[in-house]
Amino acid sequence: MTLIRPIPLSMAAASSQNQGDGNKEGMGSHIGLPALEISTAFPQATPATIFPATVSDYYQFDDLLTPEERLLRRNVRKVMEEEVAPLMAQYWEKAEFPFSVIPKLAALNVSGGTIKGYGCPGLSITASAIAMAELARVDASCSTFVLVHSSLAMLTIGICGSEVQKQRYLPSLARFNTVACWALTEPDYGSDASSLSTTATKVNGGWILEGQKRWIGNSTFADVLIIFARNTSTNLINGFIVRKGSPGLSATKIENKIGLRIVQNGDILLKKVFVPDEDRLPGVDSFQDTKKVLAVSRVMVTWQPIGISMGVFDMCHRYLKERKQFGAPLAAFQINQEKLVRMLGNIQAMLLVGWRLCKLYESGKMTPGQASLGKAWTSKTARETVSLGRELLGGNGILAEFLVAKAFCDLEPIYSYEGTYDINSMVTGREITGIASFKPAAALGKMSRL
Repeated sequence: MTLIRPIPLSMAAASSQNQGDGNKEGMGSHIGLPALEISTAFPQATPATIFPATVSDYYQFDDLLTPEERLLRRNVRKVMEEEVAPLMAQYWEKAEFPFSVIPKLAALNVSGGTIKGYGCPGLSITASAIAMAELARVDASCSTFVLVHSSLAMLTIGICGSEVQKQRYLPSLARFNTVACWALTEPDYGSDASSLSTTATKVNGGWILEGQKRWIGNSTFADVLIIFARNTSTNLINGFIVRKGSPGLSATKIENKIGLRIVQNGDILLKKVFVPDEDRLPGVDSFQDTKKVLAVSRVMVTWQPIGISMGVFDMCHRYLKERKQFGAPLAAFQINQEKLVRMLGNIQAMLLVGWRLCKLYESGKMTPGQASLGKAWTSKTARETVSLGRELLGGNGILAEFLVAKAFCDLEPIYSYEGTYDINSMVTGREITGIASFKPAAALGKMSRL
């Protein structure tokens, strides 16, 4: 017997409308009239497609920068505000990557950061950090794309690669003619990254990689993949350059993220992937060697929450002056001014912490604990700052068109990646007390009895 179920009225109406409009997209199509343009629907405030002027440098942080660093900051800011800001909300909503933005990023000449030669800009770490903040101020996903490509993948080749590898890969990556990703994290090993289980087995002429990686940004379209695997002979961690299209290599997109939706995070599967000897990174002989790269990237990640907070403050500052309620701009109300001032104070403190961290690195004095404290504290402080911004925008605070909702969501993965707040706190705690607290006491006791 065939049962015929009644069609709900709403579905019947949608079906009729689709037929009348010639719409063939089915249930995934838009039902009803298209949404109004935000400027028509809400004319009282300017959306983030027209990005607000920067007003967050209250303590004149620019005075601490060199003329070259100030110029770079202005250049990155101009491109991000004028050419990137109008695009990002729509791509964030679709969770797609805007490939048209890559040439705009290439023109900034920031890819490769502190690497000297090979077509790289050879920036100071302060300049590289400032550029990262300006990228994040407009769009956190854009800054993460550059961070993974430049401060992780390229830097690994720059620090740990052979001269031949540097000449072969870095010039193209510096121009963004090719894109790279950096694969350390695995499904079973996130914070406990040194326990990774992907294997590298020596064979005639190269290596066979077997395993799985997860949460790898840029991986679904990367031309060059930096893969870390455990040497089956030595049990130590080695690094490898894997090229797109290698037999046995696949990368699939992780769906349904609520933050950094533009970043294409992927699951990488390695099934007997052959890597020639020439693509093994000679400078990675243990997990300790990855820390040379993470020391720099953790400084860069410290600056992402700073940039995000700057953009949110700038947006809120403009919005509160434009939006009127009870016969006055929202900026006229005491409670709103207090929140704005609290946000502004947080940003000044974060800027100075980030700047000092760069100076410690440049002088060779920065410790792992200091880098971890910088990342942990700025991401925590930015959380408060962006939450205040969400409150200030009221109902519009949940719309990506006004930046704050997008920034609010994008900050959550940044709070967790490159070491969660808790793990980074324990790195600093170990450094100041001399006691490691990463493993529970029960686990330590069990290990001691083995």
